[in-house]
Amino acid sequence: MEQKKWALDARQAAYQLSVLSPEEKNTALKKIQEALKKHQENIFAQNTLDMARAEEEHLAMPLLKRLKFDQAKLDDVLAGLDSLIALPDPAGRVTLARELTPGLNLYRVSCPIGVIGVVFESRPDALVQIAGLCLKSGNAALLKGGREALRTNRALMEAMQEGTKDLLPSGWAALLETRDDVNDMLNQDESIDLIIPRGSNAFVRYIMEHTTIPVMGHAEGLCHTYVDASADIAMAVKVVVDAKTQALAVCNATETLLIHKSIAGAFLPICAEALEAKGVELRGDARTRAIISCEPATEADWDTEYLDAILSIKIVDSLEEAIAHINRHGSHHTDAILAQDAAAQQRFLSGVDSAGVYVNCSTRFADGFRYGFGAEVGIATGKLHARGPVGLDGLCTYKYQLIGSGQTVEETVNGTIAYTHKDLSLQ
Repeated sequence: MEQKKWALDARQAAYQLSVLSPEEKNTALKKIQEALKKHQENIFAQNTLDMARAEEEHLAMPLLKRLKFDQAKLDDVLAGLDSLIALPDPAGRVTLARELTPGLNLYRVSCPIGVIGVVFESRPDALVQIAGLCLKSGNAALLKGGREALRTNRALMEAMQEGTKDLLPSGWAALLETRDDVNDMLNQDESIDLIIPRGSNAFVRYIMEHTTIPVMGHAEGLCHTYVDASADIAMAVKVVVDAKTQALAVCNATETLLIHKSIAGAFLPICAEALEAKGVELRGDARTRAIISCEPATEADWDTEYLDAILSIKIVDSLEEAIAHINRHGSHHTDAILAQDAAAQQRFLSGVDSAGVYVNCSTRFADGFRYGFGAEVGIATGKLHARGPVGLDGLCTYKYQLIGSGQTVEETVNGTIAYTHKDLSLQ
């Protein structure tokens, strides 16, 4: 497969980024902030055009809210860059130091992955967040956003490139615009080190099946909240309402509510009233509908990420049934238990096979910025390399550096020198 210029440029840029000092990277991030503020009127104008087209195409309201890039979104992006600048540099950290023999020391040192391709949804603020994370960690970024945000993404990328033109190679970040670009990216295995797709399970699987490049999937967020028999009802109502309604078209919103049978009669009417006041359509199993009036839930509902004001509800006989339901129907993203019983909390924490498992709090906390990671490139639902919100550490790998003074293996074989394998201070 022909190597695309943007991929080759990114590969060369990655080598240059890998040797930048923390100060040089932070200076570039500050210049990005300045450029975004300088060009904000053009960015807002391009977003207005994107929004108008999306409304003509009848994009759902929650998705329109994610597409909008206004002063509030810009302020959030700028604050996110401030947070990123304040974080320690993730590259160059020594995580192991060991003397193999006297004068021969082994070090494990964090380093950038290289070139990272990210395919993400129609959320322009994600473009800046991901590009910033890649820059801070020393990686080159190839970024493909949703077509609905194309004009906004172009304006953002142009501003970022202008801001860094005297500091970074132009290939440090590139905007890919078409489906053909995505298919080309999947074949650039000589230049790209990692692909991070954000989207449905079907989309992530398509990417995995059509490339030899390692893939770290950010799959759909079919999140659950389980209300245990020991839950505090007032707290549980507050948390459930937040988990479902604080933002709708997001991967960490709760889509299915599980309730222990012994608390359902007291909890469900109060919670349903609070959810319906927020405009949420409820779909329940037979036992739920015996307590409140709502639409019937089908088997398909248990496997659906709504990204909308819809919540499916199921009453379960036990904590174990709740855990089994989550592990069968969930996407291994984020799931929460609301319970006062410590044993129930611990059983849920150990039994649920998800990247994030919470006690007495909203699933909406599953976010790199809220974790203090300086935003995220995605939430990985797999189990290798990185899991959960992927921030700076998740964009680094490591190398072993061996520093000697003339030692040879033959000397260890003939007994001239002996292995000590003594751990050294990491300071």
